[in-house]
Amino acid sequence: MKFQHILGAFAFGAISLTALNAAAAPHFNRIASFPVASNIPASIDANSESSSEIIAATEDGMTLIYSDSPLGGIGFIDIADPKAPKAAGFLTLTGEPTSVSIVGNSAFVGVNTSESNVAPSGHLAVIDIASKEVVAKCDLGGQPDSVAVSHDDSLVAIAIENERDEDLNDGELPQLPAGFVTIFSVANGVVDCESKKQVELTGLAEIGGSDPEPEFVDFNALNEIVVSMQENNHYAIIDGVTGEVKSHFSAGAVDLSYIDVEEERAFTFDGSQTERLREPDAVKWLDDNRFIGANEGDFNGGSRGFTIYHKDGSVEFESGTSLEILAARAGHYPEKRSGNKGVEPEGLATGTFGDDTYFFVLLERASLVGVYKDTGADPEFVQLLPSGIAPEGALTIPSRNLFVSANEAELVEDGGVRSHVMIYELQDAPAAYPQIMSEMADDHRPIGWVALSGLVADAEVPGKLYAVNDSFLRAQPSIYEIDATSMPAKITKRIGVTRDGAPAQKLDLEGITLDGKGGYWLASEGRADRLTPHAIYNVNAKGEIKQEVPFPAELLAVEKRFAAEGITSVGEGDDMVLWIAIQREWQDDPKGQVKLVSYQPSTGEWGAVRYPLDETANGWVGLSEITTYGEYVYIIERDNQIAENAKVKKLYRVKLDDMQAAPLGSDLPIVAKEEVRDFIPDLQSLNGYVQDKIEGFAIDAAGEGFAVTDNDGVDDHSGETLFFSIGKL
Repeated sequence: MKFQHILGAFAFGAISLTALNAAAAPHFNRIASFPVASNIPASIDANSESSSEIIAATEDGMTLIYSDSPLGGIGFIDIADPKAPKAAGFLTLTGEPTSVSIVGNSAFVGVNTSESNVAPSGHLAVIDIASKEVVAKCDLGGQPDSVAVSHDDSLVAIAIENERDEDLNDGELPQLPAGFVTIFSVANGVVDCESKKQVELTGLAEIGGSDPEPEFVDFNALNEIVVSMQENNHYAIIDGVTGEVKSHFSAGAVDLSYIDVEEERAFTFDGSQTERLREPDAVKWLDDNRFIGANEGDFNGGSRGFTIYHKDGSVEFESGTSLEILAARAGHYPEKRSGNKGVEPEGLATGTFGDDTYFFVLLERASLVGVYKDTGADPEFVQLLPSGIAPEGALTIPSRNLFVSANEAELVEDGGVRSHVMIYELQDAPAAYPQIMSEMADDHRPIGWVALSGLVADAEVPGKLYAVNDSFLRAQPSIYEIDATSMPAKITKRIGVTRDGAPAQKLDLEGITLDGKGGYWLASEGRADRLTPHAIYNVNAKGEIKQEVPFPAELLAVEKRFAAEGITSVGEGDDMVLWIAIQREWQDDPKGQVKLVSYQPSTGEWGAVRYPLDETANGWVGLSEITTYGEYVYIIERDNQIAENAKVKKLYRVKLDDMQAAPLGSDLPIVAKEEVRDFIPDLQSLNGYVQDKIEGFAIDAAGEGFAVTDNDGVDDHSGETLFFSIGKL
């Protein structure tokens, strides 16, 4: 078995923010997002589960076709105008579509009809694209996975996986029947079912040799097929014309250092994995001699990156942990899944745009795409692209300067975002994403971050901000120092919030403000059922908690969930008053009104006013930030809706003179609010779907306003964080 030692960040760990966004170089930027639920036929419940997995484009590049496993068919998208994709219909199939490729006017779809793992079956459906009708079926004799067409359109190959039952004997191999590769001849877009060649792959791999599970196939221009056998950690090269296995070799293993392997809700990057099997999923040729594998892992491995091989089996490049590092710096590291396979590279796409060949590595758990330029030697990292949740399939349309991703995750049952197909264009422009990215903490470890909530500006230095994370990183409550003058903004420092020298427990930090003495006041959202107290905390510049101030009995008597969501300070010294925004109505609040609670540290006096909320037809509306500037208090008000259902994502202001607190429990005055900005256009600026949680807002020493969204720790979330300026107020 081929083996390599990979230390830390490898080639890309020291990539600078300048290199990530070199203005002179072309970059891919997202121009549209298409919710595939738009294609659900009128005869089917619109709330049915629907997904986009593997995707292909017609030869003119004007129509996309994707496989939709949950809905049992294929969907069509009209991209004549790629910035305004349109639903173009859906075709229901008799089975589960697993993959799709296109030749001329025909779509070739692998359809799984298996009764069980021990009785696999399936067919290749040939579909006339114009009429959206199945015109032929070729029996495959097993459960299909990947489908690929040769460059000259003369052959189609299908990986017959015959996948194992992961619950049987802990998923151990062998579990027969074995998988294989099937090849058909194609002429003028017509498949000759009688030409079937079945390529056996048993006896090749060291792991589960009697039970190969082919995962992905791809052709080079010589009509050679590379096939990955993920569970077997093996590759084979097949002559597509004769069906002969020309060569085969192990995918190999690596040693990984400085990785996150514990799901402790903290970023440590102090773990290691030795002799970690690569276990590739997608595989794509870069030219006639080299191919790339995405090392997702699905059995006993997954090396968290990608590898470039020569077809003789030699490794030409190993990415090591570089993608892990980049994802962590971009706030996309899936810490809740880190004990398994990290970012989980799964899908791949390649394409030649002008004189440059690019390849795209899809990170399933990080919901990111890494973009690289092939140099013939070590690849050149270009950028990261934001994706919908769990990118599965991708394609390039070089003739139109387009890259497309299909994002598998469908969260309709949880009221979450739907599956999306996203379209990107190669532009002579800087990369629009990420909008905020951390620096390295040391030579090997990044400053890991997710779930930014509260935001405050430095009192003296323009563009210098501080943010906190919420309870997603409950074992690592943090204050982050941000340089917002760069593009993207830089997280330059992490300050751990500690109690008695250890990371402070039972915190859900949602707000931060300066204390005027070099430290901070932090607002923690309490939750009784998790024993998290409703409180505010004074910490010094080192993050050490010096004072804990619990909410008073008058407030706790009417406590509910959705509590402190922001904190700001007014005045200085003994005259300083802290104002805390309570997100939603508590037990004593009239419907549609929430409290702004005041606390004066020098006297211990509490008070409050009431704030009127906007109304919404769906979900709820609440507060998520409060900050003081000049003669006003600025407040973020938002609904809990996403995508097209999002209606209220707004910045309001209240005159400081109107913030006259009354004692808790008394008849509280209601303040008047003035709308300053509708954030929805800002949240649409990257051409994705509107994110739910715009949670941080600050105005710097020069009067410039900055806002940030909370990405929920990349848990049932795309991980996308928007950080942007709204200019001077």
